[in-house]
Amino acid sequence: MSILKKLASQTAIYGISSNFGRLLNYALVPFHTYIFAPEQYGIISDFYAKAAFFNVLYTYGMETAYFRFTSKKTPEEQQTVYNQVLSCLLLTSFCLSLLLVLGAVPLARLMSYPDNFSQHIILFACLFAIDTIVVIPFAKIRQEQKAKLFALVKISSIVANVLLNFFFLWACKNWIEKGSTTHLLSSVFYSYDDVFYVFLANFLGNFLAIPLLWRYFLQWRWSFSWQTLRPILLYAYPILFTGLAAMINEVLSRDFIKYWLPDGFYPNRTNLEAVGIFSACYKFSIFITLAVQAFKYAAEPFFFTQAQDKNSPVVFAYVTKYFNVALTMMFVGISLNIDLVKTLVLGKSDYEEGLVIVPFLLLANLFLGIYYNISVWFKITDHTAYGTLLGFLGAGITVIGNLALIPLWGYLGSAITTLICYATMMILCYYWGQKYYPVPYPTVHALSYWTIGVVFVGIGWYVKFPAFWYNQLWHFVLTVIFVGGALAVEWKQRKQNFN
Repeated sequence: MSILKKLASQTAIYGISSNFGRLLNYALVPFHTYIFAPEQYGIISDFYAKAAFFNVLYTYGMETAYFRFTSKKTPEEQQTVYNQVLSCLLLTSFCLSLLLVLGAVPLARLMSYPDNFSQHIILFACLFAIDTIVVIPFAKIRQEQKAKLFALVKISSIVANVLLNFFFLWACKNWIEKGSTTHLLSSVFYSYDDVFYVFLANFLGNFLAIPLLWRYFLQWRWSFSWQTLRPILLYAYPILFTGLAAMINEVLSRDFIKYWLPDGFYPNRTNLEAVGIFSACYKFSIFITLAVQAFKYAAEPFFFTQAQDKNSPVVFAYVTKYFNVALTMMFVGISLNIDLVKTLVLGKSDYEEGLVIVPFLLLANLFLGIYYNISVWFKITDHTAYGTLLGFLGAGITVIGNLALIPLWGYLGSAITTLICYATMMILCYYWGQKYYPVPYPTVHALSYWTIGVVFVGIGWYVKFPAFWYNQLWHFVLTVIFVGGALAVEWKQRKQNFN
């Protein structure tokens, strides 16, 4: 039980820090949606959707490989892997960013943007390199269980990003409009569009992590041995394809709406405006995404360390059970209380027409969180090729589903496709995992929670009261019944769990 308490403690620290930091970051959503029209916000969303794809490409599974090849190793062996992996990432990130810089103008045209958007692509190329350089130092911090240091660096970068956004998009503009600024600042600011400064703030905020991690960079020594790297790369490359396939859903959902949505599907809305509305409402799933991310930070090194223990399958099942309970309660609570938090997330009422997609995306991300949890089997058994297969299967569902459903249901069709994709990946991952690394997951328990949760959300959405506050009270009562019932059931069963 002590190891589970330690995992819970680490998850709590990562959760508080990442949630606080990401919530600070997502404080920018109402700020951006207030400043930018849906079409401009669609540009930002389009770039960041593709950025997720490139971040996976740049790291190509080396973070997970680092944990795999440093578990149960001596400190000297761990340092050797650290030097090799970081050296490899430095070299490849430089080469990839150089290619993006050289091809910035053709890439801007390929994305259907003017040539001056090549400046945005060059800035993103630098951002990708910075993000890649710090991946392994962050992994080393997690392995050393220095969650507080991890939290400090992450929050500092995010705070800097938020403050710089307000500085560029609000303070500087006000100073310029009032004439209380220098000619240099005025000329520099007006050299680019407002979207550029969102990306610049992100770059500068992320760059701050490098000096904050200076001790870990001083520990590093350039080392490049093919004999050492070969097994690491062989383990990592399927994870690269897994990540790329998973990111296809993130990238293509926006691109399909942008290019495949029939003209005039949404009256008085362009396709890029529809992308902006979809992306803004997608942000509601951040609440579950934050919980999943916090858990992953603590759980990934934990799973590799714990894998050799004979009781590890029981431990994994126990962890997954309560992880699922927490996510399901979040799914119900957020889905039923969207009207209370929409003003905090969406800066303009223009975006509220897309709220219908939120429950589908929340449930989809719940399934994705469970998938991440149970996918431990192919990482610790070195069957990472199954992760690639699952990823490409999910990508195929994304392509076919978006092609079929967007012309019928617009961005709701894309949200439903995301749900089908992640549910399928989760089910197949469970099925194959039971063959190679059997874990006694409480499947009936999980299915019961999902079914009852969906019923509660469905009742709340379809049984409406004319008065706003009556409706909110109704949703609050449903939330309390579900969450209170779940807590009561789990509390009653607590003595049946192992100690």
